[in-house]
Amino acid sequence: MNNINPAAERQRLNELSGNIIGLCIEIHRELGPGLLESAYEECLAYELSKAGLSFERQRPLPVRYKEVRLDCGYPLDFVVEGALSCGAQSSAELHPLHEAQLLTHLKLDHKSLGLLINFNVPVLKYGVKRVACGTLFKDNIGGR
Repeated sequence: MNNINPAAERQRLNELSGNIIGLCIEIHRELGPGLLESAYEECLAYELSKAGLSFERQRPLPVRYKEVRLDCGYPLDFVVEGALSCGAQSSAELHPLHEAQLLTHLKLDHKSLGLLINFNVPVLKYGVKRVACGTLFKDNIGGR
């Protein structure tokens, strides 16, 4: 991100996360809570494709430990537009562990913003968690 305008990158990521949240709301309105995580992932992949957004699904994320690259196969649910990590959940609630895992993914993958989407809630806005990593969002709410 050396040659990127930070304000423009924040705006781009905010717009992208808003688009993804909108797609997830559409999925949740259609299907409601209670399905398996894999069903919501399939729907999100469909909606991302339909929206013309590029994404990688279940991309393995290697872990670097000192000078060694460990191919542990840490999978990322979605990486959208090469810039934003998104995890789909269908659990009773989001736990601090889910947020910590996403934050670790962001650090390992050098990403600034991620989303956790828990579809197993009555109203999806209560299942959305934005997680920021690094300095790009430091002065904004939710930044780390």
